[in-house]
Amino acid sequence: MNDPATTPGHSAHQKIDTSVPHSARIWNYWLGGKDNYPVDEEAGDAYTAVFPGIVTIARSSRAFLRRNITHLVTEAGIRQFLDIGTGLPTADNTHEVAQRLAPEARVVYVDNDPMVLAHARALLYSTPEGATAYIDADVLDPDTVLAAAAETLDLDRPVALILSNILGHVADHDRARSIATRLMDALPSGSYLSVNDGSRGTDPEFERAQDAYNESGAAPYILRTVDQITAYFDGLELVEPGVVPVTLWRPEAGGPAPEPIGEHGGLARKP
Repeated sequence: MNDPATTPGHSAHQKIDTSVPHSARIWNYWLGGKDNYPVDEEAGDAYTAVFPGIVTIARSSRAFLRRNITHLVTEAGIRQFLDIGTGLPTADNTHEVAQRLAPEARVVYVDNDPMVLAHARALLYSTPEGATAYIDADVLDPDTVLAAAAETLDLDRPVALILSNILGHVADHDRARSIATRLMDALPSGSYLSVNDGSRGTDPEFERAQDAYNESGAAPYILRTVDQITAYFDGLELVEPGVVPVTLWRPEAGGPAPEPIGEHGGLARKP
């Protein structure tokens, strides 16, 4: 297995702050991971006490991403992935899913958290045929992301851009849209955009819990309407069934009938 290449940025020199809860570590806790601290577990438990369904949302989000990647590799023929806001490694990371199906797949992860950086080098190993790389950069600086990604990916060939639960961290929706558009503009025809984010309009309890979390002083995560999430795909060709609750996006056969949740997502192709 090949070591992942790591492009250091400003967070490589930051210390990990264990005195305040961190969204990536809380998410890892909800996914059943161990890369978190007592402060994160306390914040996660406080959230689930108000809204236990957040664990279902976290795990359904990861399952949606797995099904997206499977479609991209097996049906769309994609072999390059740019995963921005990857968070802490858990089970079924992007490269693991893609390289199980296509060992030659190349994956670039992007995040700007020092703890994620440390774990990326330790855990994100590629197949010998493919490649993984980690970019220490901020989604708010798409030009830096693209320049660094080009060291591992061929941006003249189709790339799947993954923005999973990251655009909600961009407070202004117009700016979030402009970031998604800038990134897709740099990718060629045949590329894909995968987006999923917490949504408004499906689960009022989730909305109340998230609003309370945002008011607690933690870094806010903005729930968006379905129309706002759909707007990220403007100019692209949505793959059926379009933008839907992630549980309803091509659910695996044989399981229980999925129910809608407050997390919407979709996948679209650049014509």
